[in-house]
Amino acid sequence: MKRTKIVDIFDPALIGSDVSVKGWVRTRRGNKHVQFVALNDGSTIKNIQIVFDMTRFTDEQLKPVTTGSAIHVTGKLVESMGKGQTCEIQADTLEVYGTADPEAYPLQKKGHTLEFLREKAHLRPRTNTFGAVLRIRSALAMAIHRFFQERGFFYLHTPLITASDAEGAGAMFQVTTLDLNDLPRTEDGKIDYSNDFFGKHTSLTVSGQLEGELGATALGAIYTFGPTFRAENSNTPRHLAEFWMIEPEVAFFDIKDNMDLAEDFIKYCVRYALDHCRDDIEFLSQMYDENLVARLESVLKDEFVRLSYSDGIKILEESGKKFEFPVYWGADLSSEHERYLVEEHFKRPVILTDYPKEIKAFYMKQNEDGKTVRAMDVLFPQIGEIIGGSEREESYEKLSKRIEELGIPMKDMWWYLDTRRFGTVPHSGFGLGFERLVLFVTGMTNIRDVIPFPRTPGNAEF
Repeated sequence: MKRTKIVDIFDPALIGSDVSVKGWVRTRRGNKHVQFVALNDGSTIKNIQIVFDMTRFTDEQLKPVTTGSAIHVTGKLVESMGKGQTCEIQADTLEVYGTADPEAYPLQKKGHTLEFLREKAHLRPRTNTFGAVLRIRSALAMAIHRFFQERGFFYLHTPLITASDAEGAGAMFQVTTLDLNDLPRTEDGKIDYSNDFFGKHTSLTVSGQLEGELGATALGAIYTFGPTFRAENSNTPRHLAEFWMIEPEVAFFDIKDNMDLAEDFIKYCVRYALDHCRDDIEFLSQMYDENLVARLESVLKDEFVRLSYSDGIKILEESGKKFEFPVYWGADLSSEHERYLVEEHFKRPVILTDYPKEIKAFYMKQNEDGKTVRAMDVLFPQIGEIIGGSEREESYEKLSKRIEELGIPMKDMWWYLDTRRFGTVPHSGFGLGFERLVLFVTGMTNIRDVIPFPRTPGNAEF
């Protein structure tokens, strides 16, 4: 008999038919006459109840059916009289695939803290919470591809190993095959990378944007979606050392086009999650954040506010609110500033534009005032900045001058500058940290809880 996934078992058309289910036991209860097993296979937040008539099964047969064990059951699907369930399976056969010692299995039927579950990241996907989070994460990944593919974007794979630091941040993980116990040195004592695998200093990428610009100035519209790495020693609920980024880049787009794309994109993703993961979102709302569904729906109905950085600073200065970090023109806004604008002042998402050039990356297009650049950050409730992007500087002269001002080695940027020498065009793009989107949609509060195996300072377990 073909297996039926539990997500499909609740189809009323199956009532009265023989079914085969496989999964992991969540709970078992009962008496000497009847035993009830709640089974889950990961396909849905819902469990299916299996009813074992003990005139047909022995205690010995059911002894290994403990929380965490894996079983295969066949039987008849019938309507259930039990509260909170529409159907159940009257068991005919039982096969135990794998047992789970109740003394050793850490996920017994009781509440576990999220901190405890991070230490059990190899097993936490079996909990209701993390099953829900990972199904939502999967749906959002599908939404990202669908959004861009439906709009004629091409999926571009940018390198994970790179010799360029796109952000100019310097917080990169080095990639090398050199013997760290016997490093070759040049005459002036520096490490000699000529004998390294790539013949030069290389690192894991912090962003695929620069290569994405090369794709956009050939294919017109591209997006990247892949892992990126930051070697920042940031032990916060918002930072990971390894995370996924979505970076669209579009030729002939100005900053307004870029803002329109960002708003359409994020609304599409939120709508997709509500349409395809309603049960999981409602479960997380009940368990962690009762305002989650209302907050997601409010993002869909409201147009995002579009506000210049200068106007944002003015609002913050006149708010009368005492902030931990000072507010002044030229300051890089912190999460508390961003969230004030979104959650207290406007009460909806905000796109902040025209930042001081000194606090933004070298590649952003300079405005006529000589002080600001055509940057844009999308600010969200609970999160703060969720998207960062800009119109890119298409002028070879202006870009070269900015690179020189910042002391970025020109010899490493020749290929990037070539796009401004040969058929340059206005173009724009942005970056979305995937985990921040998952954080918003799930209502979780720690970014370590929206990726299966978080990489953070001092932690590369599993």
